[in-house]
Amino acid sequence: MTDHRQFRIGLIGALALAGCGYHVSGRSNALPASIHTIAVPAFENRTTRYRIEQRLTEATVREFLARTHYRIVPDPSNADAVVRGKVLSLEATPLLFDTTTARATTMLVTVHCEVTMEDLATRKQLYHNANFLFRNEYEISTDVKNVKNFFEEQDPALERMSREFATRLVAAITENF
Repeated sequence: MTDHRQFRIGLIGALALAGCGYHVSGRSNALPASIHTIAVPAFENRTTRYRIEQRLTEATVREFLARTHYRIVPDPSNADAVVRGKVLSLEATPLLFDTTTARATTMLVTVHCEVTMEDLATRKQLYHNANFLFRNEYEISTDVKNVKNFFEEQDPALERMSREFATRLVAAITENF
């Protein structure tokens, strides 16, 4: 009898929560039902960092494909909506230092972007963030004789950062944050 009562109480609680609009993060969709195809043209790069816009664009496309049901295309003329991005700045700041050599061992990378999503049929802006900030840290080699190590570590760090950036961006767009 107690198990049956606990089940009923749990069921009533679950129904009440469902009615209050609770949902699992990453599973809702705030975009209009008329959107089936999204264009993600290459982001604009206003920094001096080579190919950062390509990394962020590719990661965003992969994230849309992995996490949503939308068809993703590069050309806005073949889409219901378009996501446009501008990489406004990319900064790498020393975060941690080696106490012996006083050289940086960890860098903090900050990417500042402007991102917009527009419904092409209605010309309505579905998402806009002029100050989309993303930060990530990466370690660098303390081997001062081998500068090559720094660049070998920077590329995987930028790739990881691009994936995490895209995860946050796609969630923000689809969940309307």
